[in-house]
Amino acid sequence: MSTTTTTTTTTTSGFEAPKGNKDRTFGARFETKDLISFDENTVYGDWRDEFHKNGCVIIKNVISPERAKYYADKQIQWLKNFELGFDENDPSTWTADHLPISFKGGMYFAYASTHEKMAWEARTEPKVVEIFEKLWGTKELICSFDGMNISMPNRKDLNWSPWPHCDQNPERKGMQAVQGLLNYAPNGPNDGGLMLMRGSAKLFNEFFAHKRDSADHEDAPPPELKYMDLFLFSEKDIKWFEERGCEMIKCNMEPGDFVLWDSRTMHYARLPEGNQIRHVQYICMTPRAFANDEALEAKKKCFENWIGTTHWPHCNIRPTEDKPMRNGKICPKYRSEPFEKPELTEQVLRLAGVKSY
Repeated sequence: MSTTTTTTTTTTSGFEAPKGNKDRTFGARFETKDLISFDENTVYGDWRDEFHKNGCVIIKNVISPERAKYYADKQIQWLKNFELGFDENDPSTWTADHLPISFKGGMYFAYASTHEKMAWEARTEPKVVEIFEKLWGTKELICSFDGMNISMPNRKDLNWSPWPHCDQNPERKGMQAVQGLLNYAPNGPNDGGLMLMRGSAKLFNEFFAHKRDSADHEDAPPPELKYMDLFLFSEKDIKWFEERGCEMIKCNMEPGDFVLWDSRTMHYARLPEGNQIRHVQYICMTPRAFANDEALEAKKKCFENWIGTTHWPHCNIRPTEDKPMRNGKICPKYRSEPFEKPELTEQVLRLAGVKSY
């Protein structure tokens, strides 16, 4: 029997019942310029030069291959903990019936997965933190409570298609957030992975000004997405960027590599086609100074209740309270606490926004 998956808005403790998308969003802000200014003439002599030029960059060897294997093994064990019959060595078990509920065939945000010990260990890897410290020019950071991706190759039970999007609302006009992905497994041309439209971040304002002034206005996100940082691009939109010199690239990586991209960058995750399982952790950090009291209080409640958020660490905090559904009912394996809770170190509590610096 195949499994159908959906989500439902069932709230958890700590938050008032939502009346709409705005009510589910805390610290909502729509900036109209970069939150921080960068001198375009600065030469850093490291990965920041490529990042500021293209809006994305792959950074090699952020963790060791051995450490990457540790995380990949932890993710496999996490899947096995649900006792649905998943076996990493048996492709016949690489189906929805044997896996917890995911988004787009491998993105896990539910089951308190965003607060598993392994997720917080990844967020606090020294070189991961150093990347965001260098980028933003501060050691006082907060992070998103984001998910992970464990994608099985060659799944026959999925109807998948590309979904090019950006994770920044068109009403935001500058560099507001920068997303990251820590890679744990070999990720070559046939192994699925991250697709990025290199250079698209710098055309973000021009693209949305054009859309507002043209007959394509109906392509704008519907009102219900106003408080969600998501915009889906059409094939026509992709051509618009390509005509202006942008290029869609596949981020091929080795275990331990890290990829960083401006949230204005068009991107999507591609499913694996070879034999390699994809293993990654999504990580995003921004300066704590960007967050207001409402956002920090929401993050504190999320952390205390093991609730995830979107990619955004400092504003538009949307608790991921939707429960995973299996065959029209809440998944019997649903859980509201991690299998392995994180160690509550000073660094974790500060990155979570619970403690000040």
